[in-house]
Amino acid sequence: MSYRKKNRKKKKRWLVPVCAGGVTAAVLAGMAVHAVYTGRTVQTGTVARTDTTDPDTVIWQGKEYVYNDDLSNYLMIGVDKEDIEETSEGQANAGQADAIYLVVRDRRENTVTLISIPRDTMTEIELIAPGGESLGTDVNHINLSYAYGDGAHESCRLTEEAVSNLLYGIPIQSYCAVSMEALPILTESVGSLTVTVPNDSMTEDYPDYAQGEEITLIPENTEIFVRYRNTAQSQSALDRLERQQEFLKSYGEAAKQKYGEDPQYAVDLYEALTSYMTTSMGSDEFVRLAESLATGNTETGWTIPGEGVEEADYDEYHVDDDALYEKIIETFYKEAGS
Repeated sequence: MSYRKKNRKKKKRWLVPVCAGGVTAAVLAGMAVHAVYTGRTVQTGTVARTDTTDPDTVIWQGKEYVYNDDLSNYLMIGVDKEDIEETSEGQANAGQADAIYLVVRDRRENTVTLISIPRDTMTEIELIAPGGESLGTDVNHINLSYAYGDGAHESCRLTEEAVSNLLYGIPIQSYCAVSMEALPILTESVGSLTVTVPNDSMTEDYPDYAQGEEITLIPENTEIFVRYRNTAQSQSALDRLERQQEFLKSYGEAAKQKYGEDPQYAVDLYEALTSYMTTSMGSDEFVRLAESLATGNTETGWTIPGEGVEEADYDEYHVDDDALYEKIIETFYKEAGS
C-alpha cells in the first residue's frame, strides 16, 4: 500500500535567501519555545511577488525586503515508528516524522518563533530507492521524507530538505530528531505537567480527556496524550497536533522555571535524551539555546497556513501558498533600510 501522489504545481522559488550554514547548531531546546505560544491565525489573500537581481532581496507588495541575517533556524523532528504500517514507502525501520517544528531564533532581538508543520502537508520530497539511489522528487506527505532515509542523519537531511523546500528555500542551520519514546523523560525532568485538553479527539477511548478538562501529565500518561490518534477519523493528525502544542506550551513554562532554579538543567536534560536522539548539536549549543529560551523576550508561534483535505485513501494538508509567503516575509525578512 502506498500514499496516493497528487499532481501539484511545482512551487516557484520566489525567495532565495542566504546560503545555509553548516549543520552545527542546537535545536532540541526548541521544545521549550511554546512557553507563551500564541498560535495566531493568518488571513489568506493574493500576494504580489517580484524577483530582484539581488539573491537576498525580494519585492513584496511594492516594498523591498532583505533576509534577516540575525536568524538561526533549527529543525526539530519527533519520530514515531508505531504508524509505519500506514505505508510501505521508504525504509520500514526508519519511522516517520510525525512531529515537525522549525525553531527560529533572532540572536539580536533574543526572541524565538516556532513554526508548526502538519505531518500530512503535501510538498516535494526526495524519493530514495532501497539501494540508496535518488529517484528524484515527487509531491507527497512531508512526514514520509524521514522514512526514505536511514532512520538517522540521512533521514534528518531528507526532512530538512523538504522543510526548506516548503518554506521557499529558507536555510536551516541544524536538526534534531527525537524518538517519541523520550516524551516521558521531558515530563519527568520537571516533575509533572498540567494541560488543558484542546479538543475531543481522545474521548472515544479516554472519556476523561474531554475538551476543556485539565489533565495532570506524569511520565506514565504523557505518551498517550501526545501520541494518540484515531486513524479512522478524518484529520486526526491535526487534532493531535493541537495536543502536541498544548504539551509543548505547558512543558515550556515548566522548563523555564526549572532552568531559572538550576542552570545545570539543560545539560542534564541533554544527557538524559542522548540515547533517544539523532542530532547535529553539541551540549554547549544546546545550553546556549536553552538560555535564550529561558531569558528571551516574547515568543510567538504559527502553523503552516492551509486546510486539511480528506482524500479517498489518506488525509492531506494543502498549503495556502499566498498566506505562507506572507508569513515567511513577516518571520524571515525585514524591510530594506530598516
